[in-house]
Amino acid sequence: MDFVQVETTAPRTLEISQIALPPTALSPTSRIPKDEIRTSLKASTTDSVLAAVYSLGTGGILLSNFLVELGASPVVFGMLSSIPMLVNLVQPLGAYLSERSTSRFQYSLRTHGIGRLLWLVLVISIAGVSLGVINTHQLVILTLLIVLFSNLLGGLGTASWLSWVAMIVPRRLRGRYFGTRNSAANLTNLLCVPMAGLAVSHWYGGTLQGYGVVLLVSIVFGIVGLGCQYFQVDMNPQLQNTYYGKLTQTSEIQSEVAKDESSEVAQSIHSPQNQLANSIWKNSNFLRFLVYFSFWALAVNLSSPFFNLYMLDTLDLDVSYVTIYNSLQAGATLLMLILWGKLADKIGNRPILICIGILVAATPMLWLGIGANRLDIWLWLPLLHILAGGTWAAIDLCNNNIQLAIAPTKNQSIYFAIAAAVAGASGALGTTIGSFIVQFAHFGGLLGLFVLSSLFRLAALVPLVFVKEPGR
Repeated sequence: MDFVQVETTAPRTLEISQIALPPTALSPTSRIPKDEIRTSLKASTTDSVLAAVYSLGTGGILLSNFLVELGASPVVFGMLSSIPMLVNLVQPLGAYLSERSTSRFQYSLRTHGIGRLLWLVLVISIAGVSLGVINTHQLVILTLLIVLFSNLLGGLGTASWLSWVAMIVPRRLRGRYFGTRNSAANLTNLLCVPMAGLAVSHWYGGTLQGYGVVLLVSIVFGIVGLGCQYFQVDMNPQLQNTYYGKLTQTSEIQSEVAKDESSEVAQSIHSPQNQLANSIWKNSNFLRFLVYFSFWALAVNLSSPFFNLYMLDTLDLDVSYVTIYNSLQAGATLLMLILWGKLADKIGNRPILICIGILVAATPMLWLGIGANRLDIWLWLPLLHILAGGTWAAIDLCNNNIQLAIAPTKNQSIYFAIAAAVAGASGALGTTIGSFIVQFAHFGGLLGLFVLSSLFRLAALVPLVFVKEPGR
């Protein structure tokens, strides 16, 4: 049965059990049982753990090392990082399609499920290289194509999934829940990334075959993770939007949203065809958030895809070292996520984004002077990754939470999709610019790019000062 969650003003200790939810065919006073909410949250957390295993094989350091072994150029690395962001442009289309579906779960299976199965083509192709059927250059092109189409399908389903989870998790518990959920995923990375790195680098058939085996295991875990979504309370997007349109006329719902959002919804109820466009263009707070989110994505992705390249190529480190660094980063994220989640619930997300954002902006500068000597390999590089893990835990969590708070409930996935599309296009532009600077410019290579990224990150924080966080 499909339900839609409507937040109440009940005390925090009673919030999970007192969330009024309209069912598909019954009265709006029906509620999701507390046990079903708990089951949904546990299923979502398990999904995040299995999805983390899927991600370590289909992205990150293992995929980067795979392309380094194939002799890929910096432009290929730029494309590899820009594709997942650029395909976010299809998120508005995905949100539009999802709002016309009748089940969040079935829509997720059709998008993420097919996207994850596509990686089986790469597993078969790696075996083809070993048999001499295709060459390494063709394998590089095929890898980029799989990344493209897999992320296109994922982009079609991301906004729908985020809206689904946003309706299940109570507003006042989002910081703590997502902190716990992300901590579980990072604990998985902490444990699995080093083992996967060692398996790849010491596989008796070579690193390419080793990566193929790890990739196959990752795909299996990813499919099982999607199965966990079956145990989440399903949502019907059409009923969610219809029911919300009725409730916006009551004072209870108007007290749950920002004043400017409630007035826009009240004015647009009588003109359904213009409702969505009016609510977006008149929502100045959401537009300010878009400006910050897009500039931040551009500034970050000028340099972020090239740190692994710098270690694997410039410093010529073994992939096992780099996976250990990434595990340290995941461990720092694991330790800090719950703390950031509780702090965000207490003081809000925007102050954390501004303060920690300044530290994140300065981080690329700390890579200047890093070499391949023992001191840097065993001390400074681990410390840099620990710092990155702790700070990015705050940035990712609070960016997600403030977006959930700003977006209104009706057509929520459309707002998420627009934010992802704008940030994705900006991030892809930043990655593309960065890759061409590294390959063709002569003002400092990767280190010069790191300095440029730091300056852009600081400038990107300025629009965030003018964003208002609802309820704060």
